[in-house]
Amino acid sequence: MLEVRDLTVRYGDLTILDGVSFGVRPGDWLMIAGPNGAGKSTIIKAVSQMIPHEGNILLKDRDIRTYKARQRARLIGILTQHHALNYSFSVEEVIRLGRYAYAPGLFSRSRQAYGEDLIQEAIDQTGLRPLLKQSILTLSGGEVQRVFLAQLFAQNPNVLLLDEPANHLDLVYQKQTFNLLRDWLAKPDRAIISVVHDLGPARAYGNRALLLNKGRQQAQGPIEEVLTPANLNQVYGMDVFAWMREMLDQWQEPDPPASNQAGRLD
Repeated sequence: MLEVRDLTVRYGDLTILDGVSFGVRPGDWLMIAGPNGAGKSTIIKAVSQMIPHEGNILLKDRDIRTYKARQRARLIGILTQHHALNYSFSVEEVIRLGRYAYAPGLFSRSRQAYGEDLIQEAIDQTGLRPLLKQSILTLSGGEVQRVFLAQLFAQNPNVLLLDEPANHLDLVYQKQTFNLLRDWLAKPDRAIISVVHDLGPARAYGNRALLLNKGRQQAQGPIEEVLTPANLNQVYGMDVFAWMREMLDQWQEPDPPASNQAGRLD
């Protein structure tokens, strides 16, 4: 569905990405992991044509640069970490913008062209119906993230590019978001590429991974072959598995006192 070959991004003399290659097939959820500054978000920007790049990006076996913006929007949806909110659109209006690539006009009221069923499904999936008439400027960071996720679901592309999809979300909506994305991915001819910092959800939901180290590709392939102790320790410079086990131990129930375990003799 999407193939990236020798992706390189430079800003002057500074190389941000250096010859990164990967691909996704239908049903894949590729997790892009690595420390801060490794180039994870730059991959999302390059694939979505936000920044200049070297190398080849093929979308359904066609150079992505040959697609018109409207054609590309029908195939790829993008969720960034930060959203520039300088307009007072309602929640509903923002979600409906996900269908602009299909409608004859930006705010077309043609229910057939506009995909009204997809819009309503996206609203219900993300639990936003009580907020539809509210200005997006009045929402919390987590609510804003859910609105733009709903916009993506309404857009209904083949490939999702997600930069920290659970950003700003509390635990309940983190779990809901990853489960919703997993359900979305279960339908035919779909794939997801996610930038992640939290390796727990990456292992739980992804089937493939790309691990970056200072702009270079440390490893890529099946997630269990990429997120290994050896790879993670080299990239992060620490014993990642030991750290995660230590954090998990904080949630272990303490053993009850011995006096409560022993039976009484009458």
